[in-house]
Formats: sequence, C-alpha cells, structure tokens
Amino acid sequence: MLEVMGYTAGALTTLAFVPQVVQIYRTKSVKDVPLAMFLLFTLGVALWLGYGIMTHSFPVVAANAITLMLSFVILYFKWKYNRVNS
Repeated sequence: MLEVMGYTAGALTTLAFVPQVVQIYRTKSVKDVPLAMFLLFTLGVALWLGYGIMTHSFPVVAANAITLMLSFVILYFKWKYNRVNS
C-alpha cells in the first residue's frame, strides 16, 4: 500500500508539469515563468532525486528523475524563448 501511495503521488506531481511544458511549447512564451523560482524548484527536485537514490526509494527516484527532465525542458524553453523575444 505504501509503495502504491508513493507511485501515485509521484505520478500526479510529475504529470502536473506536462501541461506547462505543452503550453510553453505551443505559445513560445515563458514570460509568466519566474526564473529564480524555477531554478530553486529544479535544485530542490535534484536534491530529492539524490535523496531517493541514497535511500533506495524507487518511487522518489522515478518521479524526481522525470520531473527533473521536465524542469530542464522548461528552463531550456525559458532560455530559448527569452532570447528570441528579446
């Protein structure tokens, strides 16, 4: 039961970022994504990933590895679209 809860929580929090990535890709706009907040968030996700690896918690590792990738995509879009729209 505990593993199911971990996988469910990880899936839901990770999937929450997919619409943001899709919207940024479609609109080519990242003006409403604060860079400082997102950098802090990404660092936090990276630390959670490290924690999951060290504690051998696969739900934490899986969720945060995917979320970290999505965060990097958003940061890339932030860099790319800010350059284009500047």
